[in-house]
Amino acid sequence: MCSYDPNRKALGREKLARIPIKVEEVPLEQKLKKPEWIKIKLPSSHNVKNLQALLRENSLVTVCEQASCPNLTECFDRGIATFMIMGDKCTRRCTFCDVGHGRPDPLSPEEPKNLAETVRRMGLRFVVITSVDRDDLRDGGSAHFSACIQAIRDLGSSIQVEILVPDFRGRMEKALQALSQSLPDIFNHNVETVPRLYKAVRPGADYAWSLRLLQLFKQKYPGIPTKSGIMVGLGETDEELFAVMEDLRAHQVDMLTVGQYLQPSSYHAPVKRYVHPEQFIAYAELGKKMGFSHVASGPLVRSSYHADQQAHWVATET
Repeated sequence: MCSYDPNRKALGREKLARIPIKVEEVPLEQKLKKPEWIKIKLPSSHNVKNLQALLRENSLVTVCEQASCPNLTECFDRGIATFMIMGDKCTRRCTFCDVGHGRPDPLSPEEPKNLAETVRRMGLRFVVITSVDRDDLRDGGSAHFSACIQAIRDLGSSIQVEILVPDFRGRMEKALQALSQSLPDIFNHNVETVPRLYKAVRPGADYAWSLRLLQLFKQKYPGIPTKSGIMVGLGETDEELFAVMEDLRAHQVDMLTVGQYLQPSSYHAPVKRYVHPEQFIAYAELGKKMGFSHVASGPLVRSSYHADQQAHWVATET
């Protein structure tokens, strides 16, 4: 077995070998069988290949590819992508996530320009930007987010931008100050799971910190919608899920996504349950009663899935 190299992007087994709470691999015969409603379209479209070529041409990556998103083909076929800035190596080792871990490369000063050029060539009117965690940066990468937003703004004021940010651990105030230089149209930060599972699923993250980040952004910029996402199937109960939804509303979060967790590999956290589509509808109905302006809830829903439509619904309902 190769010795650990912090500069190499670690995936799967190598990535998760050094976390405090180890993932116990479930024998094949004990794994839950995927239900018939979990259907993923396989890549086949020329649009997918053309978009991938454009991304590589501009030295860009997407979370769709890096996180093995089940909706990649559908979104790429529609000419939509969630851009992942600041490299493809994350400083965290979340057990649900397929993004690689390692010592990140230096930020590329050309990335904001390359991103804006790609947005222009794709003809996008709604852009989602996310990133790996960059605990190595003093501002967590927030100034780079702002630079990317501004580069897109320079293309024209009609383009909307949603950002899906990390938790800016230990540097919340500094990060929010940096973001003020060029604000998004929607601010998204995922709590991902229930607090009881954080140590096993999100080592290095803190549930209360994530809630505070969402609330503080809303207090500073009350006119900008806030958004968060939760996965089900990691071992939580519905009662715990409902408590998280209540916490999000108590911290002034406007929009919510709820989706089924799917195990990226046998080395990642196992799926503990598959939630029926009818239950996802019930989650959405409860969320609306709680006061969320929009709830996207379904087996294959992801944080940025149909984000443009979610934003449109919120705009037309307010």
